[in-house]
Amino acid sequence: MTLTIPGFAYSRLPGAHDVRLNVAVGGSGSPVVLLHGFPETHLMWRHVARKLAADHTVIVPDLRGYGASDKPPATGEDTYSKRAMAADVVSVASRLGYEKFALVGHDRGALVAFRAGLDHPETVTHLGILDVVPTLDMWNVLQGRSAAVGYHLFLMAQPAGLPETMIANSADAFFGSFLDTWAKDPAAIPDEVRAEYLRASGGAVDSIVADYRASAGIDVVQDQADFDAGSQFAVPVTVIQQDWGAQLGYDAAQVWRAWAPDLDHRLTRAGHFMAEEAPDEIVAAIEDLLAR
Repeated sequence: MTLTIPGFAYSRLPGAHDVRLNVAVGGSGSPVVLLHGFPETHLMWRHVARKLAADHTVIVPDLRGYGASDKPPATGEDTYSKRAMAADVVSVASRLGYEKFALVGHDRGALVAFRAGLDHPETVTHLGILDVVPTLDMWNVLQGRSAAVGYHLFLMAQPAGLPETMIANSADAFFGSFLDTWAKDPAAIPDEVRAEYLRASGGAVDSIVADYRASAGIDVVQDQADFDAGSQFAVPVTVIQQDWGAQLGYDAAQVWRAWAPDLDHRLTRAGHFMAEEAPDEIVAAIEDLLAR
């Protein structure tokens, strides 16, 4: 049985171009949308979402291509562009009656949130980013032996066919390796949740690879165009991440400040799956963001 967030109502809502997303909604008050990362589903927000729901309407979708959301075939480079995925999120919120909302994303979801903030500045009121750098900057900071930490980015950037076959033939080992090595506190992802992530990811190999492949192509093109145009976020931005700058040799806060003048940059001692490993810390940071 698919796991759900207790107390949240579920529905399938239309995103962009007839793609339907699995969406959990709970609480009442000002809207906050939470976007999950890889190799997870909306369930990664189970602790944070319930805490935020005490004061906010919390909207938690599975991204297109993930979980129980539609997984359209990648008929073009735009199918899994972060622009298309951001349009899904705006459409879902609108269907729920919200034309403005705060947006927080983790990992892949953070890249979708980044694009939503740039493409829909009239809609996103606050932006929270968990444990990524922008796509354009990500490729620039992965250099030399340190780039091995992002080997999956290079694997899934390859032309269609080979990466899908390789990953599908060892899906549990592949996806499980990230859950095992990226968590500082493995107990934060209990066995039944881990099994749910593996089940969902194993059934979405093609769309997950397409999502990553877009980040080596169309997403870079679109980020570069915004960077060249001097685009920046006009809303408050909070970035919470591990100390990747020290590990990879760059100034993470400076990278983000180029995009976000109103920036609160925080480092965490938690692992990559910080919403599950340190939910109280993440809730506090989100509440601080919403108060700005």
